[in-house]
Amino acid sequence: MRRRLRTLALLTAGGLAAIGLMGAPSAYAAGNPISMTNGFYVDPGNSAAVWAAANPGDGRAAAVASSIGSQPAAKWFASSSGDTGQETGSYVGAAAANDKLPVLVAYNIPDRDVCAGQSAGGAASDAAYDTWIGAFAGGIAARPALVILEPDALADESCMNASQISDRDGLLQNAITQFTNQAPNSWVYLDAGNPGWIAASTMADDLNAAGLSKAHGFSINVSNFYTTDQSVAYGNAVNADLSSRYGYTKPFVVDTSRNGNGTNGSEWCNPAGRKLGATDQQGGGAEMLLWIKSPGESDGNCGTGPNDPAGQFDPQLAYDLVYGY
Repeated sequence: MRRRLRTLALLTAGGLAAIGLMGAPSAYAAGNPISMTNGFYVDPGNSAAVWAAANPGDGRAAAVASSIGSQPAAKWFASSSGDTGQETGSYVGAAAANDKLPVLVAYNIPDRDVCAGQSAGGAASDAAYDTWIGAFAGGIAARPALVILEPDALADESCMNASQISDRDGLLQNAITQFTNQAPNSWVYLDAGNPGWIAASTMADDLNAAGLSKAHGFSINVSNFYTTDQSVAYGNAVNADLSSRYGYTKPFVVDTSRNGNGTNGSEWCNPAGRKLGATDQQGGGAEMLLWIKSPGESDGNCGTGPNDPAGQFDPQLAYDLVYGY
């Protein structure tokens, strides 16, 4: 997944500390997925747990299983030859049966990762995406869930023209509508990139154009390495611009899956020396801190995973994250 970093001065939280938790739509008050569940869901089929169980004699297995495989993390859904609604329904159903809150990532926008290509793909057409996202939401139905909507979709637009960007905004607006109509007990977070990619003022405009006012909130640092403090400062800065320009703010969540040691300069693709961050929890400066990227899954054929396509699990990548190697 692309996380092309750009140089910009990191903004401090200043007097904006309260902004990050403001603005939750009243429509969600009767269907708060957090209050409907008892903690976050751990997928027993996550890649770290599956690998550790299949390789008990490997010296890395115990650390990978306990530090990663046993922790809550988001499950990513992209294009599939199967039944998307059945897939999301099965996943949230398993979480509901355990009274836990699942986190799902919708990652299938047409021309996905178009400007970098490490995670290229996505739905073949706008119509195919509308059908896919409708099935995704329909599978969740009335069960509680958190949904991270299309990482990179707004930040990764530098090579797109105005018409293409407008088209993408329409797809995201429709996606939010589908969740509102079909999955009333889900909270949807529209992705907002990371603190080193797009200026907060620009991201506020992009989020608003893509329908943020009708979503629950936005997500920050997905698959990247910025510290929680840096990410919270960025989220508060985005909210300050949303407030001044559009008259509203939104809650935000931060991906802490690999931010324990912060960034390594401008490296975004399997950089060395990164470490696991805080596990899923409410608060921490944002509405929630979540493991959205699955630790140990590659960012692409680069960095410390030169032979690993994006999304492929590598036990050495996972093991290094446990100890910060």
